[in-house]
This record gives sequence, structure tokens and C-alpha cells, in this order.
Amino acid sequence: MGETFSHLGSQEDENKPILRPAAAMVSKAARYASNSSSKLFSSCASSERAAGASFVTCPTCQGSGEIPRELEKQLVALIPYGDQRLKPRRTKLSVFLAVLICLVTAALIVFFLFPRSIAVQPAGLNSSTVALDEADIHLNITNVLNISNSNYYPITVTQLTTEVLHLSLMVGQVSSSLLLHMGPLASEQIFYGVANTIGDENTHKICSWQEINVHHVLLHIQGTLTFTYLSHSEQLVFQSYEYVDCRGNMSVPHVLAPHPP
Repeated sequence: MGETFSHLGSQEDENKPILRPAAAMVSKAARYASNSSSKLFSSCASSERAAGASFVTCPTCQGSGEIPRELEKQLVALIPYGDQRLKPRRTKLSVFLAVLICLVTAALIVFFLFPRSIAVQPAGLNSSTVALDEADIHLNITNVLNISNSNYYPITVTQLTTEVLHLSLMVGQVSSSLLLHMGPLASEQIFYGVANTIGDENTHKICSWQEINVHHVLLHIQGTLTFTYLSHSEQLVFQSYEYVDCRGNMSVPHVLAPHPP
């Protein structure tokens, strides 16, 4: 008999389900939820405050409750899935505006910083002085350069180098350091002087003969102008041909050429 009851007891234990019924799980979850909600409500309730304790506004109670300050970093705020704070607002419009602003900014930078031409034009002879000795002609001339800046940023002229040729021979040379600041879309004039010594015998006869009414010599003027802009250095080459009276002094005023459109 004892063996029979023991076998029956073991079979009843084996027939018992291992998992708890679903109803029990649901009831337990409901009790847990009710306890949690009651705890949350009690934490968020503003009517029950401990004496001397500090409170902060509860972020999930829509401003109607408070939580103890010492539990501010321990409690977790639960936000409903349908809360407006989780939904992006005007995302496409924000992305479109950001891309548009970037494109407009890039276009403006390219437009204003794109390098444009800087024009250097010889304006001719401004004045000249002549001195004759037995063998040479000492001719000091002052020429004019017109410079036009077509860029939307300032430039600085730093150096001017000039050579004067007569009959393919160099008769004068000058190199001067400048510091001329030019603003955007501006025009300036540079006056530079060159001392020349012409030793050609035939030219000396032309300039010294009294029977000849015209005493002109042809000078070939060429040079380079160095300027900087936006931490970049560049050189421009210019040249011109000038007829200079080698018999007497002369002075010709020059007006600043207007900026090209």
C-alpha cells in the first residue's frame, strides 16, 4: 500500500503544470501595474510633501506634479509613444532650408572671391628733362600707369620694375618697392621716373643739331608690376613706345582713366 500511494503521489506531481496559468500572470501584472502607478502618482502628487524636502517638476505629469529632488537622477520618465515630442516637426522643411542656405552661401563666396582681371595700362609720358654733353644724352622721364582692380576684394601693389630701351639697347632701368592699397572695383595711377643715358652718336647729332626742327627719340618702355591679394602674389607685364623730345623739357598732364565697365 505504501508503495502504491507513493507512486500515485509522484504521478500527481508530474501532472502539475510547470508554468503558471496565464490568469495568474495577468493578475500579478495588474497588481504590479497598480502598485507602480500608485507609486508614480504618489511621487508626482504635489499635495503630499515631506516636511523640509525639496521637489522639482515632474516631466511626465504635464506640469501638474512634482518629484523629490534627491530622486531626480534615479527615476526614469516614461513618455507615451504618441507624444508630440517624439514626432519630428517639419523635418523636410528644415533639411531643405539648410541645403538652400549652404548653396546660396557657397555661390556668394565663389562670386565675390573668384579672381578677376587687374588691368595695367601705360598712360604715356608725363614729363621729361634733357641734358646734353659732348657724347651722351641724359634724359629723365616720368611716366604714368593706370591700374584698375575689377575684383570684389582689395589688392596691394608691392613692386614696380621698369626698363627703357633705345635701338634695342637698355638705356635706363628702375626697380622700386611700393605699398599702394587699392580697394574693390577701384582705379589708381602710379607715377614713376627713369633716368636714361643715351650714348648713340647718331641720336646725339639729331638732338644737338640746330638745323633740325624735330628732335624726337623713340623709347621702348617695358616693365612688370607685382601685386598681392588674398595671400597670393602675381605679376603683370606692360610695355609701351614713347616719342620723347630730346631737345627741350616738356610736361604733359594726364587724367585718370575711368574704370572699365
